[in-house]
Amino acid sequence: MNSNAYAQASGAGQWMDFNDAPEQESFEIIPKGTLVKVRMTLKPGGHYDPAQGWNDGYPTRSDDTGAIYLNAEFVVLDGPFAKRKLWTLIGLHSEKGPAWMEMGRRFIRAVLNSARQIAPADSSPQAQAARRITSFGDLDGIEFVARIDVEKDRNGDNKNVIHQAIEPGHKDYQRLLQGLPTPSAAPGGLEQMKDDLPWVGQTAASAAPAASPASPAGFSKPAWAQ
Repeated sequence: MNSNAYAQASGAGQWMDFNDAPEQESFEIIPKGTLVKVRMTLKPGGHYDPAQGWNDGYPTRSDDTGAIYLNAEFVVLDGPFAKRKLWTLIGLHSEKGPAWMEMGRRFIRAVLNSARQIAPADSSPQAQAARRITSFGDLDGIEFVARIDVEKDRNGDNKNVIHQAIEPGHKDYQRLLQGLPTPSAAPGGLEQMKDDLPWVGQTAASAAPAASPASPAGFSKPAWAQ
C-alpha cells in the first residue's frame, strides 16, 4: 500500500489536505449591555485555606501578588451569541485590602439571586438560605442572567467581560432565564442597558497576573492585586 492510500485508509488524510477544513470563525465583540443567560464553570486552582472554609481546591493563589481568586469561565447558552465564552476572575483576597474581596462577594450574591430567583431585597429565611453555599463547588455549573460589558485588554484590544449578574426585578430577567428571546434582543436591536447598576464583579482583565499560567493570556491585574 502506497503512502497516499495508507493516509486515506487510516484517516490521516485530514491532516495532510485542509481544503475541506471549515473556515476560521470570526468572533465579533458582543455589544456592550447585551443580556444573556450563561453557565459558569470554575477551574480549580489548588489553593486551600480551612480557616476561610476553602476546602474544595477551587481558589487560585497568584505567586506574583498573593491575590486569591476563583478562575471562572462563562458560556452563553442562548440567542445569537450561544456557545461564546468569556472569562472572569472573582476576587477572594488581596494583599492590598478588602476591596477585591467585597466585589467578589457582591458578585457571587447577585449570581445566587439570579440563578435561584431571589429578589435582592428579600431577607426571608428562605432567601437567606438560598444565598448560602456549602462550597465553591455549588457555583460550578450554575446558570444565571448576566450583562455583557466591553473592556480593553493589556494589548489595547476590545474584549467582552461580565461585571454584573442580572437579578429578579429586571424587565427581561424571567424571559432570559427561561431561554426565551426578548423584544429588545431581536435581530437588529440587542439589549442595551443603562449604566445605572452597581459594578459588582471583578474581571480577569483587571485582576489576573499578567504572566500567571492559571490565567488566560492578555489579562492584567488591578493595583490592589499587585
